[in-house]
Amino acid sequence: MQLTIRMNDEYKGKIEMLAKEMGLKKSDIARLALKRFIEENIGNEQASPYQRVKYLLGTAESGIRDLGQRHREYVIEKIRKAT
Repeated sequence: MQLTIRMNDEYKGKIEMLAKEMGLKKSDIARLALKRFIEENIGNEQASPYQRVKYLLGTAESGIRDLGQRHREYVIEKIRKAT
């Protein structure tokens, strides 16, 4: 199947840059992007809440080891310091 899309100049430049850096054709970049989009969105209706956000888990750290157990205490402490 052939697909034609219109792209603004900002994305055009970025796609060209990526294609050059990766040694790919612009159409390869488009195919990879579409493939990822489709895989992430098709069948997502049946995905569990965990499956929908699992890529986000573990991506940030607070530096507080017991935040899960004592989160209420930390919130109250923050509120007190802010007032």
